[in-house]
Amino acid sequence: MFDEFILNKAIKRALQRGGEYADVFVESRRGLSIQLEDGKIEKLSQGIDAGVGIRVIHNGRTAYGYTNELTKDSIYTLAEQVSKAAKGEIKDKELDLRKIRPEVEFAVKIPPDEVPTEKKVRITKRADELARKYSDKIKQVMVVYRDTIQSVRIANSFGVLADDTRIYTLALVQVVAVENGVIQTGYEPIGGLIGFELFDETPVETIAETAAKRAVMMLAARKAPGGRMPVVISSEAGGTMIHEAIGHGLEADLAGQGLSVYSGKIGEKVASELITVIDDATIPYKRGSFQFDDEGTPSQKTVLVEEGILKGYMYDVLHALKEGKKSTGNGRRQSYQHKPIPRMTNTLIAPGRHTPEEIIKSVDKGLFVKKMGGGQVNTINGDFVFEVQEGYTITNGKIDEPVRGATLTGNGPSVLQSIDMVGSDLGFSIGTCGKDGQGVPVSDAMPTVRIPEIVVGGESG
Repeated sequence: MFDEFILNKAIKRALQRGGEYADVFVESRRGLSIQLEDGKIEKLSQGIDAGVGIRVIHNGRTAYGYTNELTKDSIYTLAEQVSKAAKGEIKDKELDLRKIRPEVEFAVKIPPDEVPTEKKVRITKRADELARKYSDKIKQVMVVYRDTIQSVRIANSFGVLADDTRIYTLALVQVVAVENGVIQTGYEPIGGLIGFELFDETPVETIAETAAKRAVMMLAARKAPGGRMPVVISSEAGGTMIHEAIGHGLEADLAGQGLSVYSGKIGEKVASELITVIDDATIPYKRGSFQFDDEGTPSQKTVLVEEGILKGYMYDVLHALKEGKKSTGNGRRQSYQHKPIPRMTNTLIAPGRHTPEEIIKSVDKGLFVKKMGGGQVNTINGDFVFEVQEGYTITNGKIDEPVRGATLTGNGPSVLQSIDMVGSDLGFSIGTCGKDGQGVPVSDAMPTVRIPEIVVGGESG
C-alpha cells in the first residue's frame, strides 16, 4: 500500500487543474474459488489482483483512471492524466491527510487463508455426497466454495485516509431433482463478512440438505393456484423483495435522474406506517458490511423509510455534492477498475409486533412464500415479477400443501402501502448485486409480512 506522502502528492496532482474533489483507491485482493459439479472439481482458481484507481469530480462530472502498476511514478502519471479532464489552470492545492479510525470492528476468528485448500475441497465433496444421498431423484449437484480477502486504502481531498480489510467466505449448494419429466431446482447459500468459522455456525451439511429437500419436495407439489389472493412472505424467504422493489429506487443516482418511482418524494408517504426500511453496513458479519465504503466514508445505519414516510436516499460523494448532502457511506465499487456509485449494503425492513404464527393464522385462504427466487423490477414505475422457489397454500390459517410454479406480480409502492401485518422475526439472504456492470456483496432482510392481496401467477382456478 502507498504511504501518506505518495497519496497526498497524487491527490494534489489530480486536482492541479481544478475540481471539487479527488480520491485514490488502492486495492489488493486475493482469494480462492472451488466449483464441484457431479462429484468432480471442475474449477479451482487462486490468485492475487492489485491496482489503484484515481478519480476527479469537476463540475458534477467524473474523470476516472486506473492501473495495476503499483509504483510511485505510475500513480503520479495516472493522477496527472486524470487531472486533464478539469482543463483549468495548474494550481497547488494544500492537503493534510489524516488517518481515521473505524467506528465498528469485525473480528475474524479463522482467516480463510490459514485453512488448507484440501480442507476446503473436502467441504465441497461432503456437501455433494450428502445432497446426493438425500434421494435418488437428485440428478445433478453443484457446490461452490469461495473466500476473498480484500485490503483497501482510500485517500481523498476531504483529508481522509482510511484502511479496511474485508474478509468474505461463501458456500452454496444447487441441486436438480427429476421425476416423471418434472424438473425442480433447490438452491441454498451461506456467507458473509466472516472467516472460516462460518462453517462452525452453519455446517455445510445443513445447506446441502436444505437444497436437496427443497428440490425433491417441489417435484411432488401441485401447480400453484393463480389469481388475486392474500400472500404471507416468510422471513426465511430473504429480502429479495425489499432489495428490488424499493432498494434500488432509493439509490441517489437513479432517484436524482428521475429513474425511480421514489424520485422527489422525500417526506411523502410511500409505504404502510408499519414499514421502516433501513440500510445498515455496520451489522456484524453480514455480507454487505464494511468499516469504510469505497470512498473512505465510515459505514453507517441509514433510515430510508420511517413508519411509511420517505426520509432520504443512499448517497455516494458525487451525488451528495450535486445535491448539497452528505454521503451516507453507500459509495461502492467492484474493484479498482471501477468508479464508485451509490449501492445498497445490508437493506432490510425493520421487525414489527406480530408473531409469524399470528400472521399465518390471520389468512383463511392464500399463499405462503417460504423462499423467493429471482425477479425483475422496473425502477421507474415500480412494477415487479418475482418467482417463488418454495411456496405452500394456506388453508384456514394453517400452512397446507406445497405448490410450485408460483410468481408474484405487483407494484412495489402499492404493495408496500398495502402490507398490514409485520412480524417480529427477521431473516437475511445474501447475494451479489449487479448494477452498471459492477457486482458488490450485499445482504437483504425482512420479517414475515402479510400482503392482503396480490396477483399470484399459477393455474387459474
